[in-house]
Amino acid sequence: LKAAKKQLSKDKIFKNLLDTLDFLDLPRSGNVYNELVKNIVYQQIAFKVADVIYGRFVAMFDDAMFMPEEVLAKEFEELKSVGLSKSKTQYVINISQYFIDHNLIDYKWDQLSDKEITKMLTEIKGVGTWTVDMILIFELRRSDVFPVKDAAIQLAVKEIYDLESEKKALINDMYKIAEAWQPYRSVATLYLWAWCRNRAALKKSKSKK
Repeated sequence: LKAAKKQLSKDKIFKNLLDTLDFLDLPRSGNVYNELVKNIVYQQIAFKVADVIYGRFVAMFDDAMFMPEEVLAKEFEELKSVGLSKSKTQYVINISQYFIDHNLIDYKWDQLSDKEITKMLTEIKGVGTWTVDMILIFELRRSDVFPVKDAAIQLAVKEIYDLESEKKALINDMYKIAEAWQPYRSVATLYLWAWCRNRAALKKSKSKK
């Protein structure tokens, strides 16, 4: 972290975040399989709602570290009944089957590069690059991942760097800005998410007054 902050401080605009915020650090699930399933549950819904649904999902099993065989032993409708959509239920099944077929539960992920992991996991229907980026950042602790398609990251970079670009042009601008953050773009991303949470908290506080 010390080396990362030293590198990120070279960006004068980003240095303000380092001086005023702590980066977002979330707990790891313990393995890639559980983290993938969790990410599918949490996609595109409010965090608090996802907490409830994932809590129900985990409660179906004897251990929070549920295994793919346990998931596949459940009926589709039983999995769906915890609050998952039809598509998310199928994605969870897809992930479980893929991990069994490729014997990945105890896989040594540190032997693969970020690109190799992305290529492998996006073979699973329902798992996109954003989901793999979350795995790389939070579970595997890879240091130089930059999820440019994340809506919160796009918002943060646009506002902090006063950008007016949109869509592909915005992504290109983001990559150019982030060149100065290498090889610690994951750490920069964690600070940007922290900035978004802080911004949301301030807005909520103002609305109550």
